[in-house]
Amino acid sequence: MRILFKNIKELLQVRETSVDFVSGKEMSQLPTIKKAYLLVEDGIIKDFGAMTDFSNVETDEVVDASGKMILPTWCDSHTHLVYAGNRESEFVDKIKGLSYQDIANKGGGILNSAKKLQETTEDDLYQQTKTRLDEIIALGTGAVEIKSGYGLTEGSELKMLRVIRRLKENYSLPIKATFLGAHAVPSEYKDDKAGYLNMLAEVLMPKIAEENLAEFVDVFCEEGYFSVADTEFVMEAGKRHGLIPKIHVNQFTSIGGVESGVKFNALSVDHLEEMTDDDIENLKGTKTMPVALPGCSFFLSIPYTPARKMIDSGLPLALATDYNPGSSPSGNMNFVVSAACIKMKLTPEEAINAATLNGAYAMGLQNQVGSITKGKDANLILTKSINSYNFIPYSFGVNQIESVYIKGIPVV
Repeated sequence: MRILFKNIKELLQVRETSVDFVSGKEMSQLPTIKKAYLLVEDGIIKDFGAMTDFSNVETDEVVDASGKMILPTWCDSHTHLVYAGNRESEFVDKIKGLSYQDIANKGGGILNSAKKLQETTEDDLYQQTKTRLDEIIALGTGAVEIKSGYGLTEGSELKMLRVIRRLKENYSLPIKATFLGAHAVPSEYKDDKAGYLNMLAEVLMPKIAEENLAEFVDVFCEEGYFSVADTEFVMEAGKRHGLIPKIHVNQFTSIGGVESGVKFNALSVDHLEEMTDDDIENLKGTKTMPVALPGCSFFLSIPYTPARKMIDSGLPLALATDYNPGSSPSGNMNFVVSAACIKMKLTPEEAINAATLNGAYAMGLQNQVGSITKGKDANLILTKSINSYNFIPYSFGVNQIESVYIKGIPVV
């Protein structure tokens, strides 16, 4: 099956050779081709270039993209897509002045979601999650990481990961699974956190490895949740079971989690709303990707990741949604890109790099998606007719996507 996209106003994120990620000043460079063509064969990017260099080939379908742009689909490297119900009542509590921690202290937050999930069947949980996945694909996401962490019991954590496995079996976009058993301490272990961590390491992780249910392991490294020592215990156990670390750090406080993530070669460190100069220094020259979640900052009214300072210091950055019921109930990567420009002072070029190429790296998918490169999956966004790619973050709240293609097949 060959599809030709012709007369593309501008083809974005063009990389002749595969690049793992971009950092610092390189993030401001977004390679493009104006008046371009793109050839897709059997779901893979086969060829691209300027229309003036195009030679006719036999195709099964031709898409005239006059006035429109094509870019790789968004790569959302941090979501909690598998959850039951919602937490809209806590939304009202926030409006009335309660903090995230206040809500957690009165039985809300993660423990509230865990209770709902434990009471939900796997089939019902799958259907709820499928609806959300369809929603984010329609908004341009073509690769996604999904975490467990709302189960907090052996059976419910496995249930979440099995739902993710079913999604992988039924969808053609890349989906990565992360085991986040150390998301909070369940009430039954309130006075025995060490016992809970031992259960995760000695009971759950072997079963996850046996069933091949996850690629990554994650920890909520934060005051009131899990300490740096707890985090290192979980990362070490995860690595013994073939799970690559990706950790929640510096959402509310900087307690040394970034340094530990680097020490354990974490693929990414995520949140980073609170960053010290030492945290930035610890990330320099490493292969650990900092991931910012501006949707969470927007929803909780907490500081935004100091992305401008980090990029100006030479670091890379990825953007993700943190889609979850409590602190970021939206999987709209278009809004994330806009918020990064408006609130974090990224340029559109930096934001697009962070949401495509660097986001792919934060999932270990840099050789499969994230750029227009021959041999990569044809996971593509075809925009509506727009004047420039600056219009994508500029027109926040308006969907500028005409079609989304996953492996060359239109899904929107």
